[in-house]
Amino acid sequence: MNSVTILGLIAGIFTSFSLLPQLIKALRTKHTRDLSLSMFSILATGIFLWILYGIILHDIAIIIANAVSFFFTFTILMLILKYKN
Repeated sequence: MNSVTILGLIAGIFTSFSLLPQLIKALRTKHTRDLSLSMFSILATGIFLWILYGIILHDIAIIIANAVSFFFTFTILMLILKYKN
């Protein structure tokens, strides 16, 4: 693994896990009314496309970072739909 891949993985960790506090808060409070359904839908779609891009390029940093981000984003999206009032 070269230094560029390591840099990509570190950047991916920070960006992917930036969604974790929002996910934890939504799970704890069961409140998502202030979260935008359209924003998280667009974000999930974009992240999914990044995963496809990473697969095409065979770039593990892009694939892993975006797979984690997609999991968190998709989970938040499902919570928005579940707790919608």
